[in-house]
Amino acid sequence: MKTDRKPVELLYNNLEQSAKEMLDRAVSNIVSARQKGGKVVVVTGSGPNLHEGVTTLIAELMHKGVIGGVTTSSAVVAHEMAGVLEKVKRVDGKKLGFSSDKLPRGDVFEATILPENWLSRLQREMLIDTDLIRKIMSLPGGIIIKAAGNMAYPLGLRTENLAKEILFIAKSKGLLFETIAGAGADPRTMLGAGFACNVPVLVTVPQLIGGGMTGLAIGDSISITERSTKIARMMESADVIIESAVALTQEIHDGPFETYTGHGIWSHWQGYPTYSLAEKTLIRIDLDPNLQKAWAFEKQSSEVQKAIDKGMPKTKIMSIPFRMEMSGFARLEHSIPVVGDIGIIWPILAYRLEQELDFALDFISFPQQTAEGQEMRRWIVENIEPVKKEKLFDV
Repeated sequence: MKTDRKPVELLYNNLEQSAKEMLDRAVSNIVSARQKGGKVVVVTGSGPNLHEGVTTLIAELMHKGVIGGVTTSSAVVAHEMAGVLEKVKRVDGKKLGFSSDKLPRGDVFEATILPENWLSRLQREMLIDTDLIRKIMSLPGGIIIKAAGNMAYPLGLRTENLAKEILFIAKSKGLLFETIAGAGADPRTMLGAGFACNVPVLVTVPQLIGGGMTGLAIGDSISITERSTKIARMMESADVIIESAVALTQEIHDGPFETYTGHGIWSHWQGYPTYSLAEKTLIRIDLDPNLQKAWAFEKQSSEVQKAIDKGMPKTKIMSIPFRMEMSGFARLEHSIPVVGDIGIIWPILAYRLEQELDFALDFISFPQQTAEGQEMRRWIVENIEPVKKEKLFDV
């Protein structure tokens, strides 16, 4: 998806000065790390990262060698397995004969608007009620673009069924669910890019339960201890960690084996492998202005660390709503808060890295509220395909 870069420059020009300064600092740290051969790891959350094209942009940056590891949620894995975004028709499920107590809020039932070649492909894999699809298409209702493979028939059901099969393959080969799914995933997804580029893509423990059966299958594919250890090794290898619209990051990048924040002290004591965040750059992209306040407060007075040293609650000292991940973030010496919409920040970040590191992006995201963002979302629907089942055995 080739696009003009001028709209990205306009996005940067419209940022508040404080966001520009932090974004400039983030770019400088990433460029410096990459020029020294260092590694950049991204910790992603769910919904907005998909809708704003960020997961697709991260996949592109993996192909370009900029990003060397990703953690994400089981919900993102489920959506990427179904093609990231899909076009669906939504109708009143009661008119299809379904009971209201079994339908989602609003009694909505959805059908994926599939191209004919994919409908034929799915019919070779599973029984599909084509009469139901025709009835949905004949009823009044709205057509929207949304995260793929969720509640829409038949792609959502296919993802549920496929998750069980991927779990069996993963168990039989002693591999991660994410690895097997990546073998069949479109290379323009993070899953597919990870497999193609031999870059680890891991679901974190706090983000395991999501995406229906996909989350359960991911959780069952390896033990929590093994998963935590693999994530710890990824974080240990990183020089720069970017957090993108994700909660519970203190349990992700700190984890049970990290020593600088103290969580891994007893693992180290008992001789288990541990690592430290002490010299790592931690960049957080977040809409919450309290992140900047917490960071500035700590840099000016070290009150967060003082409160922790005294065993006192941080919220009362700072008089701001205090999410847990702000604590670990604010007191790390090399943390950089970038307060802004990830749909705006990520394309600017990618564009700046493209310039500084001298590579050419074949895809760049845009915020979904813009004309470029709407075109991008249509492009994703039309071009990024669901997992191809026959490729799941190519591991």
